[in-house]
Amino acid sequence: MLYDLAPPRTGKRGRPALKDTRLGTAKDLAATLAFVPFQITRYQRTETVHLAETTCLWYGSFHTRTVRVILLRDDDTDSGYDLALVTTDLTTPAPALITRYAWRWSIEVTFAEARDLLGAGQARNRTRAAVERTVPVGLYCYTITVTWYVLHGHHPSDTADRRERAPWYTTKTDPSVSDMLAKLRRAIIAARFLPTRPGQPTDQEIRAVQQAWATASLDAAA
Repeated sequence: MLYDLAPPRTGKRGRPALKDTRLGTAKDLAATLAFVPFQITRYQRTETVHLAETTCLWYGSFHTRTVRVILLRDDDTDSGYDLALVTTDLTTPAPALITRYAWRWSIEVTFAEARDLLGAGQARNRTRAAVERTVPVGLYCYTITVTWYVLHGHHPSDTADRRERAPWYTTKTDPSVSDMLAKLRRAIIAARFLPTRPGQPTDQEIRAVQQAWATASLDAAA
């Protein structure tokens, strides 16, 4: 619940008020605040949106710390709001904060994919060291998977092959992390079951090592 800022001290005895008039919810604010059009850039697009903001208290979460509530209404929305942000940043212009918020989308997607695809954050650890290490290791595995795919696993036909197997992805233009992970798994399985595994010594190399050991043994005995 949102409240107006605390009123000035009255000079009377007793505890001063920590909050003023109850403002209600973001929905209530959207019905009273004036929305102003702005050009903002988010998700690689520049578009017109309508913003409204106020400075108040989110008393239940931040107690007496002052916050800003920023409401965004898309250009084709007539009432209410499409996005509500609460921030303790009291100086940055609202359009810049909307852009900054949009930047976090890729970060949140990374966390979700690391959790859902690689199990990061799902381990039932109890010791402090294990808790501090498990999630970073999961994120490292995520990074290694993407790096391997970019350097060694990518093929121009990957997206087309995926769309052929899943034709409902009509707008798919790039491989997803799940596609990268599936290809890495196939590459690992193929490497394990190749007729000749890379890195195995040849018979000639084995005999050369055995001969070197035998010579070393004779020298030690002498």
